[in-house]
Amino acid sequence: MEENSNFLFDIIESDLAEGRTERVHTRFPPEPNGYLHIGSAKAIYINYTAAKKYGGLFNLRYDDTNPSKEDDEYVVSIREDLEWLGAHPDAVFYGSDYFEKCYEFAVQLIRAGKAYVCDLSADEMREMRGTLTEPGIESPYRNRSVEENLALFERMKDGEFPDGYCTLRAKIDMASPNMNLRDPAIYRILHTSHHRQGNKWCIYPLYDFAHPIQDALEGITHSMCSIEFENHRPLYDWVVDNIGFEKKPHQYEFARLNVTNTVMSKRYLRQLVETGVVDGWDDPRMPTLCGLRRRGYTPSAIFDFVARAGVAKNFSIVDIALLEHCIRDELNRTAPRRIAVLAPVRVEIENYPEGKVECFDLPNNPNDPDAGTRPVAFSRNLYIDAEDFSMDPPPKYFRLKPDGEVRLMGAYIVRYKDVVRDADGRIEKIVCTADLESGNGAPSDGRKVKGTIHWVSADDCFRADVRVFDKLFTIENTGAIPEGKTFDDYLNRNSVTTLQGCVMEKALENAAPGERFQFVRTGYFCRDTKDTGVFNRIVELKDSKPF
Repeated sequence: MEENSNFLFDIIESDLAEGRTERVHTRFPPEPNGYLHIGSAKAIYINYTAAKKYGGLFNLRYDDTNPSKEDDEYVVSIREDLEWLGAHPDAVFYGSDYFEKCYEFAVQLIRAGKAYVCDLSADEMREMRGTLTEPGIESPYRNRSVEENLALFERMKDGEFPDGYCTLRAKIDMASPNMNLRDPAIYRILHTSHHRQGNKWCIYPLYDFAHPIQDALEGITHSMCSIEFENHRPLYDWVVDNIGFEKKPHQYEFARLNVTNTVMSKRYLRQLVETGVVDGWDDPRMPTLCGLRRRGYTPSAIFDFVARAGVAKNFSIVDIALLEHCIRDELNRTAPRRIAVLAPVRVEIENYPEGKVECFDLPNNPNDPDAGTRPVAFSRNLYIDAEDFSMDPPPKYFRLKPDGEVRLMGAYIVRYKDVVRDADGRIEKIVCTADLESGNGAPSDGRKVKGTIHWVSADDCFRADVRVFDKLFTIENTGAIPEGKTFDDYLNRNSVTTLQGCVMEKALENAAPGERFQFVRTGYFCRDTKDTGVFNRIVELKDSKPF
């Protein structure tokens, strides 16, 4: 995992050097209301890598303060994704662990005259909030006495009021140029069972109030989050300062990871799952970490992608081709080579003895001398790919064709002789003859054969289906959908193609679920973890763009 320098690491190094921080302590605080995606990997990478780079600590904290959207299913999936990425947390917490402390601190603010119970509805609060150029209007409930606010807040906690009846608001400044400081709500009423707390609470702290408290209680030194929280930082600091924490965490922001042809809205991804457009959160077309894992991506390739994309504050969109390059680069070095014929056409080697089977030793990975070789059976009847044969070839076609020769990879040179068709005119088999003296190298007469194609013995093979994926969305910048359009207008409903009955060398029959291979001349694939009769294409062999 590459640990490139970035402005956040520069801040940490300065804090350590100047004595402002003794030990770095970071956290990753996902809300358990969906599955993590490739964008989440950036926040994980930054916080985990920073802690480990500087000998600090890294927390996983579930931000479970909104029970209406949260579920244990997501709690489990988030932990699985972190462990898979190798970002092992030093401690695991839940925002709900701090409900008692949040309540105590809210009471403290009320006693100090810095919070009040407001009976305005959400719509009324919005109308009185003002605009970027006009100050807001103070709530008529802003000057309630401390005693009245304490009594009302306790009644809120005791469940005497229905949802939305009132809120607890911080008393800050309704004329502040920062809209987030215009008496923001810090507690709301919500009569909903919590996935861990059950029905113990019917009031819940809002994120902007709970998050800085959680950071302070855990001893977080660098609270690093995405750029949309930049305008919330003054409120973060207000909460920390007015509660009076001795050790104060600080918030720093970085740009979100935006990837071409990719949507990362949890709400929309959930819609794709619930409407059956995809076959689950781990569908290999999804940008979720579990989808990328099922597709065949590796943790190291994902972190390499994040590192290469860079950590900055400016908005940018990263080409998904960079992610594909990262996994391709890794698998080129590490993936075993195997042979698979995706569109099989039968070939008969006419002069090869019936019933004879011999084995050729083919390299497991030419880039790794220690990977060794494997035996691949060769017989009279073979399969080659339909693309490797043409009766009417274009210019510079160096594969099998009438009056042409081609090398069967790692084996003999064969010459086309004839084609046998069925009653409907479809090719039943191609008949060839082999130069049986060419199995160990160049022909004895020194002639040159330009083309080499892959093959599988029909007598020693394994059949499986192959799924080939395209981008799930046709628009490159999904953050700039034209007016009047939605994500649905750019959903690629032909983003997966299933090739049935592909023929593979026998060794692939015992491939483990999730095991990755290079199918020579074809691409990188892995065995599906749900349907083991299917191999998923991870990525094509060659980069579409240079990096």
